[in-house]
Amino acid sequence: MTGPDYAPLWRRLLALVYDLLAVLAIVMVVGLACQLATGGRLIATGARTEIAWWYQPLQGLVVGGYFLLSWLRGGQTLGMRPWRIRVTAAGGGAVAPYRGLLRLLAAALPLLLLAPAPRWGMAASGWAMLAAWALWFAPALLDPRRRALHDLLAGTEVRRTG
Repeated sequence: MTGPDYAPLWRRLLALVYDLLAVLAIVMVVGLACQLATGGRLIATGARTEIAWWYQPLQGLVVGGYFLLSWLRGGQTLGMRPWRIRVTAAGGGAVAPYRGLLRLLAAALPLLLLAPAPRWGMAASGWAMLAAWALWFAPALLDPRRRALHDLLAGTEVRRTG
């Protein structure tokens, strides 16, 4: 290989589908642990369903930790391995922690569109979030190095490994 082989968008998106399965498993395990730790009182049902205030931030930290640690320790999440792609710094080296954190925060920004769900409805908020992510990945179709918005902001690239 003479130059860097940047990962095409379709490979990145398929790896993301695989990662969603890993995230679902992580969320289920954390949920079970929290239910056991609270004696089953994590979610109170009745006239109104109430979730402990700390539960969603904890889930966010654990899922974010999965992505960040994967990128920092080898550059690959579980979903990236079968598709043979890796996150690197712009020069091809390892991702620095501050770049990984910046990439994570930038990639997660569309999740903020779930905040108005009580007013807009869950369906409208979900579609808005998906539209925002489509915009986030759109630069990868035009950029010669196939970088998405979060890669452009963090100074990272996704390259094929084989």
